[in-house]
Amino acid sequence: MVAQVYTVAFEGVEARLVEVQCALAQGMPNFAIVGLPDKAVSEARERVRAALAALSIALPSKKITVNLSPADLPKEGSHFDLPIALALLAAIEILPREDLESCVALGELALDGRLIAVAGALPAAMAAAEHDRTLICPAACGAEAAWVGATPVLAPATLAEAIAHFTGRTPLSPARPGEVLREAAIRDLRDVKGQERAKRALEIAAAGRHHLLMVGAPGAGKSMLAARIPGILPPLSPVEALETSMIHSLSGLLSEGGISRTRPFREPHHTASMAAIVGGGRGAKPGEISLAHNGVLFMDEFPEYPRAVLETLRQPIETGEVVVARANAHVRYPCRFLLVAAANPCKCGYLADPARACSRVPMCGEDYLGRISGPLMDRFDLRIEVPPVAYADLDLPSTGDSSATVAARVQSARARQEARYAAHPQVRVNAEAEGALLEAVASPDAEGRALLLKVADRFGLTARGYHRVLRVARTIADLDGAPTLRLPHIAEAVSYRLTLAAGR
Repeated sequence: MVAQVYTVAFEGVEARLVEVQCALAQGMPNFAIVGLPDKAVSEARERVRAALAALSIALPSKKITVNLSPADLPKEGSHFDLPIALALLAAIEILPREDLESCVALGELALDGRLIAVAGALPAAMAAAEHDRTLICPAACGAEAAWVGATPVLAPATLAEAIAHFTGRTPLSPARPGEVLREAAIRDLRDVKGQERAKRALEIAAAGRHHLLMVGAPGAGKSMLAARIPGILPPLSPVEALETSMIHSLSGLLSEGGISRTRPFREPHHTASMAAIVGGGRGAKPGEISLAHNGVLFMDEFPEYPRAVLETLRQPIETGEVVVARANAHVRYPCRFLLVAAANPCKCGYLADPARACSRVPMCGEDYLGRISGPLMDRFDLRIEVPPVAYADLDLPSTGDSSATVAARVQSARARQEARYAAHPQVRVNAEAEGALLEAVASPDAEGRALLLKVADRFGLTARGYHRVLRVARTIADLDGAPTLRLPHIAEAVSYRLTLAAGR
């Protein structure tokens, strides 16, 4: 007879069910794993052999074949160790086969039989719940997997504990969800002296998830402003928290099984590779844009990123997902993020300072910002200049609202959007509205429409730029609590569109 246990193989955030079959046959002793395993899976036979030996369990002198079905699906990762060991133990009649057939298992085996934590416990628990099966995972992953709540999660610390459970000697209690992680110390907007226009742009960007580009001299406060965006964003909804945590689970970033309600804030360095930003590499892992899903992606020194990396951002910004293409698979990851980019006005950064600017002004600035292509620049809803703050102003008292006050306005604006798009589940914020829906919710009054048409004609706005002005104006109106778009809303939205690169 063939003993079988189930596990999962990951394709993006989707966990596909894999049947682990184990059969014993007469013949020369051998231990073979088939079913398109990678190197880590093939090496599982040595880890399983050593772990069983540590428990004084000898393998029979027979031909052992483990098949991972479906055989044409690539199997990657060390989490296949535990299901292979359980299937083998069932095949040699140490564990009851009927109990294991209703389980999904994953975990890496140490040579002494300990179970080592693996990535992806949360998506695996989702797959187990969909198929009405119990999940078995290492103790270090139990708190993370238990967040799903729709399926029992058993989390033994060792292979011996798993054997004791299935043989009825020491039953395991279901794992409990980890703690909700506490928010890190929030940086307050009031710490930023001056920069009132930049603070207003941050509020609009946070309220409608509009992409923002800040250009200013070194030390003007661009990074300081960006670091305060998490403090004004609303907390993740339960659905968003689960979406984000599944991606972080695949990357092994969940701490002690806890799930955070704080939106992610990712800030990769400009020397990061294409695979690090977009996703890919070994196993087609998620990149920074997916790790920033439902949060903020801050890219400092934006023109310094490789041109290929910048251009690859264009499609994910529009579609909210990225496809990592490989010869044997196409992996999709969600990536609805708020892009905040910062750049110096030129290579040296002192374009507007006559005493410090180079002799190539203004060509140096045009060449430097020209590294950002027109189509990519067109995707920034808000573009602002961040001027340096005078030394004398640094000693003045803080001005403007605190992060808590701004966050309350952002939360109210998000609530209005949630109610507005309740019948359109694919749309959550104004930045995602398009087509007939955008025309219905962002129709300006006569004066506002006249101004918008005049600006579009005078500065040659693209169709994308025209619609993005409407989206920003809708967010400004939401912050004001206004049901319709009026002339001031359109005028303010246009002012952010025409900064830096008129007409794009």
